[in-house]
Amino acid sequence: MNQTTDRRILRTKALIRDALTELIEEKGFEALTVKDITSRAQMNRGTFYLHYRDKYDLLEQSEQELIEGLIAIISTIQPFNQKSFLSMDKPVPQIVHVFEYMNEHADFLKTILGPKGDPAFHPLLKSMLWKYLFEKNVTPLIKKENTLVPPEYLISYIASAHFGIIQEWLMQGRRESPYDIALILTKLTLKGPLYAAGIFKQMQELGVNENDPYDNE
Repeated sequence: MNQTTDRRILRTKALIRDALTELIEEKGFEALTVKDITSRAQMNRGTFYLHYRDKYDLLEQSEQELIEGLIAIISTIQPFNQKSFLSMDKPVPQIVHVFEYMNEHADFLKTILGPKGDPAFHPLLKSMLWKYLFEKNVTPLIKKENTLVPPEYLISYIASAHFGIIQEWLMQGRRESPYDIALILTKLTLKGPLYAAGIFKQMQELGVNENDPYDNE
């Protein structure tokens, strides 16, 4: 398959996904048909069936491709000194890349995470994270044998907390740049929600806790 053919296939699939996104927003996934999708994408159904079995296969492939793109970015994160990022008030570069990737696919992702989206997306996300982070172990940052809590809870927390932030960012119209929202997520990830909420600072000011509990990390 040559590059011209590859580009044509990618363009066709992008048109189909865009049509799917618009139609889910308008009428919900269950109500739409393949005919609706092909009419919106301005192509015949034969072209659709060259790539997908039905609308369910289209949705599944689209979601998996999105998650695999995220995993490809996450897998490049190397062990690092968390204090160096926080002291410089800089985000982890790969988290910036994640939000840049999300920004590119914002319409589809916002729809899938929205009220008319796919309620099975979160379980799919957790399943894919488990597969790539633990079974395939694609990132040296997280090792199953090193986790201090059961890995299934860790994956659930990562998926729910991080995609909660992503969903809020999308629903609020992406007011922050990928860099700025990545900095917010970096602080929450490396220091935790209690630190981000200023609770430890308040405790220090009241003399309840003289030391930052993270100072020895």
